[in-house]
Amino acid sequence: MSKEIVVEIDMGKYKSVELSVDEAEKLLRLIVEKLGIEPNDVNEAFRILRNFDVFYETQRKKFKDYLVPSKSMNDMILGRVVVDKLKLIKEGGKNRVVVVFDRRVPEETIIETLKELGYTPSVKRYSL
Repeated sequence: MSKEIVVEIDMGKYKSVELSVDEAEKLLRLIVEKLGIEPNDVNEAFRILRNFDVFYETQRKKFKDYLVPSKSMNDMILGRVVVDKLKLIKEGGKNRVVVVFDRRVPEETIIETLKELGYTPSVKRYSL
């Protein structure tokens, strides 16, 4: 049984998807594997996801909607950034995360990887 999921693409071509923390970690691991890179931002995203409660409290205390993993200038120049930012959410005792991908991560890679994880993705585009 596949689960429905929406991949949102904003006007700036940033793609985002909302998942459980465990599923987000699996998704990121597979995408990095497919792209053949392991940039700093992904390692930082894993650290945030593995320490969800601590970072959630930090996000809340600082009145921030999103946490931005640190990125290496070299990765940015080479177009090897995968995670632009993360939004941590607590809903009914469950920890969820919105992963916002860098605009240079191919839409097809995200969709293929979600299918591999058992999801049925649909795309929602925002434009002017």
